[in-house]
This record gives sequence, structure tokens and C-alpha cells, in this order.
Amino acid sequence: MKIKVVLVGCGGMSGAWLGAAQDMEDVELVGLVDVQEEAALKRAQDYDLHSAQVGTDLQEMLEKTNPDAVFDCTIPEAHAEVTTTSLQYGCHVMGEKPLADSLEKAKKVVKIAEETGKIYAIIQNRRYNPQIRRLRSFLDSGVIGKITTINCDFYIGAHFGGFRDHMEHVLLLDMAIHTLDAARFIGNADPVSVFCKEWNPSGSWYDHDASAIALYQMTNEVVYTYRGSWCAEGLSTTWESDWRIIGEKGTVKWDGGDQMTAQSVVKAEGFHSECETVEIPPFDGQANVGGHTGLIREFIDCVKTGGTPETVCTDNIKSLAMVFGAIESSEKSQLVNISWR
Repeated sequence: MKIKVVLVGCGGMSGAWLGAAQDMEDVELVGLVDVQEEAALKRAQDYDLHSAQVGTDLQEMLEKTNPDAVFDCTIPEAHAEVTTTSLQYGCHVMGEKPLADSLEKAKKVVKIAEETGKIYAIIQNRRYNPQIRRLRSFLDSGVIGKITTINCDFYIGAHFGGFRDHMEHVLLLDMAIHTLDAARFIGNADPVSVFCKEWNPSGSWYDHDASAIALYQMTNEVVYTYRGSWCAEGLSTTWESDWRIIGEKGTVKWDGGDQMTAQSVVKAEGFHSECETVEIPPFDGQANVGGHTGLIREFIDCVKTGGTPETVCTDNIKSLAMVFGAIESSEKSQLVNISWR
């Protein structure tokens, strides 16, 4: 059974989607839509999609091709409209992050997805990083006991140029959702409240705050701290951040790359408990697929079987709520309770 797909938004990010989808025998790309028709035409040419329809109007494309699903690669401001149109037509949707450009819009779209009974899932490509899967599997084994604290650092001097240099809340809005979503996954916990401080350090090349510290209270009595900056020169972390996860019986450190170490308590006597280094087994599960490919594969399988993707909108909105909760806290300089309902 082939799943017919229309892709909307033919900018740079669409290449990752098209490259992944082309390798899936059960996916048929039947339409490409962009406000600039030449962008859609170029994508059709670049990926030899000669039989795909090309256009500038999503509603017309849906009526022409009657697809099963829509890939939304548009800008964040367009996500809610594209997704609403697609869901109401009867299509399943997978979209780029964020779910919407405001929490209120996100709540409305999630409600529409629930009312239509269609899948709306979000690309959180770091969910399918093999190392984060390995870490979560190790934590689930219980070797370091119940998780109490999660700390992470994200420090990269990112000289993008262009629109990001002028964005408000640039770190939190444009990048932090990846890290916050990872924290939810690693800790198997959801946000309760947050206190956040944003600032723009001296020497920053951004117009607005490009650094932040956020302290989250999570469910299961987990406390999570996020420290980050997009204008920190030297000694960069990885894009996946640098992590320390503390449990009742030990600690795990992960540099966001290939380095992961853990120690657990052997004997709790004296001033310092006696600890030993423990092996963190490799993760060999089916999710050991990187980036967009793993998420798109899961989405297509769920469309065919009626399953639920890991990054379904009803779950991913919790990560988005962490972003907007941090922004609200920073603006008000006070603790903010987080809600996504």
C-alpha cells in the first residue's frame, strides 16, 4: 500500500524530507506546493519528481491529488494554517517544529487533530539520535535508581547572519525546543513550572537576548536545569548539549556525542559513597535510525496501521509549552506554571 503525500514549503529544509521519503517504497510524492512556484519546480527537478503536481495553493493541490498525508515544511508562522487546512480535508500531517508559532494556536490545532481523528506529528529529529536512545534505555534499566535531577548545557557561538540576528527570544524560540524535548524524553517527565532568565551578553552579535538559564520543576519530582547561549565563543558543546543525569544511586554524563559514562553506588558508607563505573550497553532497537528518516518512517507506518507516533501533537505540545513558559517567565521575572491544555 502506497501513501500519497503532498509536501508544502519547498525551501532548504524540504531537501531532508524529500531525500528521506524518496527512499521509502511505500511513499508516493504526488504534489509540491510553495508560495513561489519556481521553488516547487526546482524541487521537482532536483529530486526527479516529474509526475508530481506543482502549485502555489494548498487547497487546490489537495483537491487535485487527494493525498493521504501532508508534509509541512513551511515557516513556523504558516504551520497552524497549513495543518488546519490539511486535517480538515482529511489528511494526516507531519510538520517541522514548532507545532505552531504560539501556544494558543497550537492548542487549537491539536483540538482539530483530535476532532478529525487524523495524525498530526512533529519532526523532533533528535528523538531518533542513537545515543539518546542508548541513554534512555540505560536509565530505564534502573542502574542509577530513580532520576532526581537533570542538568544540561548548550553553548555555541552561532554566527548565522540573516533573520536570527534580529529575532526576539532567538535561543529559546529557534533552538531550545530540541533540548527541552530531549529532556522530557530522557527524564520520562513532563513540565510543571519554570523560572527563566534571558539576557544578551556584552559582545553579542544578536539584537535581542541570546542567552538563557531556566529551572524547571518536572513531574516525578525531577528538577531540570537548562543553561544555554548562542553567543558563547570557544569550547562549544555539541548541538545535542552536554548532560548530567543524577539518580538516587548514581550519575550519568553524556557530552551529546559519543562520550557517555556512568557510575553507581557500590557501598554507601563513610563521607563519600564507594562508586564504580558501569557499562552503558549499546542500543540496538529499531529506533536506531537518525534524523528525519526515523520520524518519517514511523509516521508513515502509523498512517498505514493506525498507530500513534512518538512525536504526536498531543505529546509534542508539552515541549512547546516549555518554550513559551520560559519566555513568559523571563518577561515577567517570576515563576510560571506550565499548561498545554
